[in-house]
Amino acid sequence: MDSYRQIFENNKKWVQSKLASDEHFFEKLARDQKPHFLYIGCSDSRVPANVIMGLDEGEVFVHRNIANLVVGTDSNINAVIQYAVEFLEVKHIIVCGHYGCGGVKAALHPSDMGQLNSWLQTLRDVYRIHQDELDKMDDPKQKFDRLVELNVIEQCVNIAKIDHVQRKWNATGFPQVHAWVYDLHNGLLKELDIKLAEYFSSIRSIYDLKIPED
Repeated sequence: MDSYRQIFENNKKWVQSKLASDEHFFEKLARDQKPHFLYIGCSDSRVPANVIMGLDEGEVFVHRNIANLVVGTDSNINAVIQYAVEFLEVKHIIVCGHYGCGGVKAALHPSDMGQLNSWLQTLRDVYRIHQDELDKMDDPKQKFDRLVELNVIEQCVNIAKIDHVQRKWNATGFPQVHAWVYDLHNGLLKELDIKLAEYFSSIRSIYDLKIPED
């Protein structure tokens, strides 16, 4: 059996396993979704959101793209964030990068990648912002890993700039924004200490939209 057809066999087995543990599983799943988490991660096939978080179907709202970017002009991710914040009322937004990310590697070693150039420009901007810190590192792996981390942090800052997020913050104090990195070599998640509220206050005069409280 070829790999494509195998998917449908796998699907049947998955359905059977779910029904074996709860005969009403799909009936309950179809009613609604109330996830507490919005996960923004890389499209890399080795980093499956629900699996690495140990959560079931319906518990995580997921958006993935190359190098887990939050780009202000990307209507796709802006729609995802607005829906998650305003309609699903998620309590946590997670940006999760991973060590060994091909997009980050491309930003470190720039070359003409055709249509990908405009997307990777955001990553190269992260490198430019933190170039003084990064170029002092002699160890290529250390530099690579650090840019992965800095990229995640910058994307969290980009989330803080969004009007839907600021409006919800002002009204409820949520969502909280978290920066994670996944290590492909050991399967563990690492939480980065970003102090986002403190950082945002330092740039508030530039990015605060002055949205009034309800």
